[in-house]
Amino acid sequence: MTRRRSMTAFAAGLAAAALGLTACSDNSDEDPVASASDDTLVVYNAQHEQLTQEWADAFTEETGIEVVLRNGGDAELGNQLVQEGDESRADVFLTENSPAISLVENAGLLAPVDQATLDQVPEQYRPATGDWTGIAARSTVFVYNPDELTEAELPASIMDLADPAWKGRWGAAPGGADFQAIISAMLELEGADATGQWLEAMKDNATAYQNNIATMKAVNAGEVPGGVIYHYYWFRDQDGTQENSGNTELHYFRNQDPGAFVSVSGGGVLASSANQDEAQQFLAFVTGETGQEILGTGYSMEYPVASGVAANPALPTLDSLQAPAVDPSTLNSVEVTDLMTDAGLL
Repeated sequence: MTRRRSMTAFAAGLAAAALGLTACSDNSDEDPVASASDDTLVVYNAQHEQLTQEWADAFTEETGIEVVLRNGGDAELGNQLVQEGDESRADVFLTENSPAISLVENAGLLAPVDQATLDQVPEQYRPATGDWTGIAARSTVFVYNPDELTEAELPASIMDLADPAWKGRWGAAPGGADFQAIISAMLELEGADATGQWLEAMKDNATAYQNNIATMKAVNAGEVPGGVIYHYYWFRDQDGTQENSGNTELHYFRNQDPGAFVSVSGGGVLASSANQDEAQQFLAFVTGETGQEILGTGYSMEYPVASGVAANPALPTLDSLQAPAVDPSTLNSVEVTDLMTDAGLL
């Protein structure tokens, strides 16, 4: 097994700049990677653990290739890969949001994805570079309590939430990778000045919560009238006990608004991987029909983006969301954290 053993100063700088980010994936204290054989495929996994384990089990059953996961959050594993550089044991990296994988791509650590795999994914759900691909998607939504807000009072744009009229009337989780991905889209679409001003207004107007679930719970309890989250938290709760969403509804901003942003989860192969063929096979499986059906019929309630597989019928279709066009490789997590720090949100 040959692996390059250098780490660039650029990568170290990116890692330091992004420290402190959090993500909503579950973490595990176990580290099966340490005991993995050289021909076992190692996936650094920031996607939902249950979903990726289902992908790994089905892939092993189909190919006989063993897979182990190192689970963590987007920023945690993205920064770890940058710090490990060419010495990393990782063969594949899966994220929940694209800024984390762009961080690794910008450090020059990803191999080009096989064209046949890219061809399984529509262009709007993968970067123009072809160094990684979309594997799933989640939509930004405004969850609201109809006892506190009428439909006529709902914001037409996420940018409206900066208005003083919204002071004390909405919440979000600014410390989470999900929310920061939304802000990275706002930065790309509206520019640094407008995004900075919006974040400063958020500091005055919004209540900060630990994560998307806490935000939804607060809206459900009437603590705040509305909140910015990703769609699947609400749909999962609706599909279950409705304990945390029974008093709420969803509002979609649509009209190519920054608040209609659809975040793409990424998958890429590490250039330093000694198992290039197997890693490319895994990515092809995840974006293939079987892998996307596992996603579309599973508990995650995320959107399949490849191989023409439909989403859970409870979800509005992706094309009905009228999301803005954003190349996911352009999303800049480092500038976002700088702007959020300047605004006093981090």
